[in-house]
Amino acid sequence: MKKLLFIYNPHAGKELLKPKLSDIVDIFVKAGYEVTIYPTQSYRDAYRKVKEYDSEEYSLVVCSGGDGTIDEVVTGMMERNERDPVGYIPTGTTNDFANSLHIPKGLLKAADNAVNGSVFPCDVGKFNDDIFVYIAAFGLFTDVSYQTDQAMKNVLGHLAYILEGTKRLFNVPSYRIKVEHDGETIEDEFVYGMVTNSRSVGGFRNMIGKNVAFDDGLFEVTLIKTPKNPIALQEIIAALLIEQIDTKHMYTFKTGKIAFESLEEIPWTLDGEFGGEHDYVEIENLQQQFEIMVPEEHKKELEGKKEI
Repeated sequence: MKKLLFIYNPHAGKELLKPKLSDIVDIFVKAGYEVTIYPTQSYRDAYRKVKEYDSEEYSLVVCSGGDGTIDEVVTGMMERNERDPVGYIPTGTTNDFANSLHIPKGLLKAADNAVNGSVFPCDVGKFNDDIFVYIAAFGLFTDVSYQTDQAMKNVLGHLAYILEGTKRLFNVPSYRIKVEHDGETIEDEFVYGMVTNSRSVGGFRNMIGKNVAFDDGLFEVTLIKTPKNPIALQEIIAALLIEQIDTKHMYTFKTGKIAFESLEEIPWTLDGEFGGEHDYVEIENLQQQFEIMVPEEHKKELEGKKEI
């Protein structure tokens, strides 16, 4: 029999997975897999488990949890010499990456996709010596996801992020940064920046642009300039609320490699988790180096062969 490692975060989301665990394992077994179940015990546990298993042990890894769990699993997989495909059952609060890949929202449908879907070679990000799946960001609101209490997330969902985020509007840190990409240099002051491989961030779908492919070797970059007056701040907030790019206050472009240099160390977030403080960051797109299970009917669309 083929062997499958199932890693899940028992505390993710509203703990919705527990009552469905038996049904999910049954789907895996019916697909021809012998299943090893591993509930994570601590921070970075999923990362260690994936990084350290013997290459002959499993042919597929399925994980369930939020953005932090998929980030740990992918990071562990990218550090292996031999990489196996990953199936994903999202149970987090926002699930931007899963939604972007059309991974089903229902737990049993997502479990079926994890074992019966199509293998899709997906881009992944290298951030200095670290890995991220779909977003590296700094500035306004980026620490909200890892500073918002899990119980609050479970009860309030998206509203928890908004409530936590609004506390910061009146104390906005600004960073002077030199940005280099594709032979071009930008020097400016920024309140926010993100390098993404996703069609939505924090549930906002249109901030990034319409035609996002996940295997093209390119990231979508959005940099928001520091507002010089209250009117500029209002215009930026208005653009965010209607999910539109405001070119007067933002830089937007695509690139496969980008560097950020600043005089002070800036805190970054990777897939919603704290990514450390850095005064120099180099981000590179590792094209098609991570395999994830996606619905067969959406595979061509994800390859960017047709416009959305």
